[in-house]
Amino acid sequence: MKVAVEGCCHGELDKIYESISYLENKEGVKVDLLLCCGDFQAVRNEGDMKCMAVPAKYRHMQTFYKYYSGEKKAPVLTIFIGGNHEASNHLQELPYGGWVAPNIYYLGYAGVVRFKGVRIGGLSGIFKSHDYKKGHYEFPPYSPETLRSVYHIRNIDVFKLKQIKMPVDIFMTHDWPRGIYHYGNTNQLLRQKKFLRQEVESGILGSPAAAELLDHLQPTYWFSAHLHVKFAALMQHEAKNNAAPKITKFLSLDKCLPHRDFLQIVEVADRPGSSEHLEYDPEWLAILKATDSLQKPSCNFWNPPQDNALHIRWDFSASEEAMMEVVSDLSGDLCIPENFSLTVPAYDPSHPQPNAHPSYSTNPQTTELCATFGLTDIYGLAGQSDQAYGEERATEEEEDEDSTGSVDEPSEYPTDTSGLSSSYNPDEITIEEEWVEEEDEGVGCDEGKGTDAVVPDGQVGSQDSDRDSSPQRETANRLILPPPCATPESEAPLCSSRPLCLPPPSASLSQGSSEEEGGFTPARVPKRTSGETTQGSASHTGGTPQIKRRNQSIYTAAEDEESEG
Repeated sequence: MKVAVEGCCHGELDKIYESISYLENKEGVKVDLLLCCGDFQAVRNEGDMKCMAVPAKYRHMQTFYKYYSGEKKAPVLTIFIGGNHEASNHLQELPYGGWVAPNIYYLGYAGVVRFKGVRIGGLSGIFKSHDYKKGHYEFPPYSPETLRSVYHIRNIDVFKLKQIKMPVDIFMTHDWPRGIYHYGNTNQLLRQKKFLRQEVESGILGSPAAAELLDHLQPTYWFSAHLHVKFAALMQHEAKNNAAPKITKFLSLDKCLPHRDFLQIVEVADRPGSSEHLEYDPEWLAILKATDSLQKPSCNFWNPPQDNALHIRWDFSASEEAMMEVVSDLSGDLCIPENFSLTVPAYDPSHPQPNAHPSYSTNPQTTELCATFGLTDIYGLAGQSDQAYGEERATEEEEDEDSTGSVDEPSEYPTDTSGLSSSYNPDEITIEEEWVEEEDEGVGCDEGKGTDAVVPDGQVGSQDSDRDSSPQRETANRLILPPPCATPESEAPLCSSRPLCLPPPSASLSQGSSEEEGGFTPARVPKRTSGETTQGSASHTGGTPQIKRRNQSIYTAAEDEESEG
């Protein structure tokens, strides 16, 4: 089947679907499925925009609300994961996944589904070490901190995914697995994104949690986004259990902008005779049932159970009996019901409400799923415990005033600002030149707490860098990936004896070659007519691009608190 893969959506659904239609007419093909790799921005109304971690000037309604309200319907089945710029209050309604609009399906915090017999999995959010061991405790209205921590991935979701034993065909993450850049054309990547050099050379770019999943799942395809660049890689895994070594084809794509590589069509082998409908995956549902008691909507640190004589159970993989029980719960019908319903009013262009407050409610889809399988609605549970948690935190703070405590003891509550103290915070800055304000050009990192900052020349990741954990803390126990398929001296590892067999980039199926893309033709997508431009990008060529820092007021406040303390 033909699978269209898209990088960062940023709410541009109309333009993405238009590009797919253009391709179908031009190439005479039919796209069966669209996969979006995060920053989907399922914004239903003005209140949702206030739950999205972007500067106010970049909060635009875009076009998702049309599909949510029923004004339009997605012309192709769309499956997506969350990134770091989402209407978090909306996605939190669906912790186990569900329809955000007719024909548009969200995979949840983590999830696996089946379509035409192809197993598709995903992990939403991005990795941040200081939130990784916490539960999903956030609940709207968000504080400046929870507005960001809500999209940070948690070890409970990674633990669930590591219980999977059956083969996965496609897996999606927003940020890249750490180390994957060594398996593609690294030099070309650094020519396009010069400011990534320090992290690449230090081996700290990307998510260590995603790298663990890559090593465990070893899917046929792995799709990502986040860094706003097209990058392909081919990773051969170490052989396991005397079986032939598996190969994962990795592809990351850009965001939806004119003449950018944001869309690519991949041919994926389906299973003849399989259902034409989106289906639940029995193994995944069995894992959800088995791990339900492990979930806690708390900001306390949680460590997964291990085989160390301290836990009664540490293996939560699905048995054959557990999977048959799930099928029985569904009366033998694995098709995901098309039970989408509006939970909040949709945006009305004729009656804008810029002062609308964020809405939050439980979702009937989640309620139905939890009732069917005996699961806990962790979003609803977080809401119930939100007031009690606030009271408990206030009590703790009062007790702390009367106690000296240990300065080395890590905070278990989200009042810790250690992750905010570094001036280098790639999670909260844009890495694209077109978002830099003209009046801020020329401001350097030596100005300390200035409004803008360029990537510092010094140590990357100091004080728990918000892209990953610090190199000092991570180097000693960093996941060691298998050796790359090509030698380090290779300019383009994809030009090896096992080239990446993906279609050409950027919404094209035509054949051709290009030295810079390792044999791919950099065809362009149809030019958008919205009047958008990439103004300012030319002024940054030839050097490290300037980076616009997001939520500067948050950082200034956090740094001021630390300086006062």
